[in-house]
Amino acid sequence: MKQFLTAKDIQDILGVKQAKSYEIIRQLNAEMLREGYKVIRGRVNKQIFEKRYFYESNDSKTG
Repeated sequence: MKQFLTAKDIQDILGVKQAKSYEIIRQLNAEMLREGYKVIRGRVNKQIFEKRYFYESNDSKTG
Protein backbone atom coordinates (compact mmCIF):
# COMPACT_ATOMS: atom_id res chain seq x y z
CA MET A 1 0.00 0.00 0.00
CA LYS A 2 1.28 3.47 -0.91
CA GLN A 3 2.14 5.85 1.92
CA PHE A 4 2.89 8.78 -0.39
CA LEU A 5 1.06 10.15 -3.41
CA THR A 6 2.65 11.63 -6.51
CA ALA A 7 1.35 14.42 -8.72
CA LYS A 8 0.01 11.78 -11.12
CA ASP A 9 -1.92 10.10 -8.29
CA ILE A 10 -3.50 13.41 -7.31
CA GLN A 11 -4.35 14.16 -10.95
CA ASP A 12 -6.19 10.85 -11.20
CA ILE A 13 -8.00 11.22 -7.87
CA LEU A 14 -9.13 14.84 -8.23
CA GLY A 15 -9.28 15.13 -12.01
CA VAL A 16 -7.00 18.18 -12.07
CA LYS A 17 -4.13 19.15 -14.33
CA GLN A 18 -0.51 18.44 -13.49
CA ALA A 19 0.27 22.02 -12.44
CA LYS A 20 -2.61 22.01 -9.96
CA SER A 21 -1.55 18.67 -8.50
CA TYR A 22 1.97 20.02 -7.87
CA GLU A 23 0.47 23.11 -6.26
CA ILE A 24 -1.56 20.88 -3.91
CA ILE A 25 1.58 18.92 -3.00
CA ARG A 26 3.49 22.13 -2.26
CA GLN A 27 0.68 23.48 -0.07
CA LEU A 28 0.26 20.29 1.93
CA ASN A 29 4.01 19.84 2.36
CA ALA A 30 4.32 23.45 3.56
CA GLU A 31 1.65 22.73 6.19
CA MET A 32 3.51 19.64 7.31
CA LEU A 33 6.83 21.53 7.53
CA ARG A 34 5.18 24.17 9.74
CA GLU A 35 3.96 21.37 11.99
CA GLY A 36 7.50 20.01 12.27
CA TYR A 37 7.26 17.02 9.94
CA LYS A 38 9.84 16.04 7.35
CA VAL A 39 8.54 15.98 3.77
CA ILE A 40 9.55 14.44 0.46
CA ARG A 41 9.59 16.93 -2.38
CA GLY A 42 7.14 16.00 -5.15
CA ARG A 43 5.19 13.62 -2.92
CA VAL A 44 2.62 14.06 -0.20
CA ASN A 45 1.61 11.83 2.68
CA LYS A 46 -1.52 9.93 1.67
CA GLN A 47 -3.23 10.31 5.06
CA ILE A 48 -2.71 14.08 5.11
CA PHE A 49 -4.05 14.40 1.57
CA GLU A 50 -7.14 12.34 2.38
CA LYS A 51 -7.75 14.28 5.58
CA ARG A 52 -7.51 17.68 3.86
CA TYR A 53 -9.53 16.79 0.78
CA PHE A 54 -12.11 14.61 2.56
CA TYR A 55 -11.22 11.76 0.26
CA GLU A 56 -11.76 8.17 1.26
CA SER A 57 -9.89 5.57 -0.76
CA ASN A 58 -11.57 2.34 -1.79
CA ASP A 59 -9.18 0.21 0.22
CA SER A 60 -10.25 1.83 3.51
CA LYS A 61 -13.98 1.21 3.04
CA THR A 62 -15.61 -1.66 4.80
CA GLY A 63 -18.38 -3.99 3.86
